[in-house]
Amino acid sequence: AAVAAGTGAGCPVLCTCHGQAVDCSGQRLFSVPPELPLDTGNLSLAHNRIASIPPGYLACYGQLRALDLRNNSLAALPAGLFLGARRLALRGLAQLRELDLSYGGLSAISLDALEGLPGLVGLRLGGNPWVCGCAMEPFLKWLRGRIQRCASDSQLAECRAPPEVAGAPLLSLTEESFQACHLTLTLDDYLFIAFVGFVVSIASVATNFLLGITANCCHRWSKASEDEDV
Repeated sequence: AAVAAGTGAGCPVLCTCHGQAVDCSGQRLFSVPPELPLDTGNLSLAHNRIASIPPGYLACYGQLRALDLRNNSLAALPAGLFLGARRLALRGLAQLRELDLSYGGLSAISLDALEGLPGLVGLRLGGNPWVCGCAMEPFLKWLRGRIQRCASDSQLAECRAPPEVAGAPLLSLTEESFQACHLTLTLDDYLFIAFVGFVVSIASVATNFLLGITANCCHRWSKASEDEDV
């Protein structure tokens, strides 16, 4: 039975509440509950069909310590998900310690979506179809910088794409893995490309000209042969 937990809103429909724990797991939910008790400390939304979370949804729940979102259909996390507004200053979920994002549909995470989590010590990412392209570099750099104080199952999280890194653990990718993302063209490179384009254009025009002359000659030769036969 659902039991009201703490202050603010009562226990959400289809959820059970005990103390500061709100359990909405395995209810085939397609969206997050509209409201939670304000003193929610442990929230489980695992094993549902949630595809998105509204920006600022968690802003009011400053006592949240554990958030379980595993085995949902999340394809992205909105920017500022863990930030709230207080006296026009941004504050995050400083109490949040555990975050489970495993076995969803995440292919990338932006750093804007992870702002406001200074106390995070547990992060689960395995089972997602990570696309380890250039867009993932900032997140992986952030993750490597926190790995000493953030126990993570990232070694179990693997790249799904691109093909050259498919199957590689996220944390096996280094800065060298993203060197191609930082290649910049110099003036000489642009001049060379322009020169090659010019040469190709001239070659194309010359080829068409020669083909035209050849076709014209063939036509004249064919006509001359017909006249001789007559």
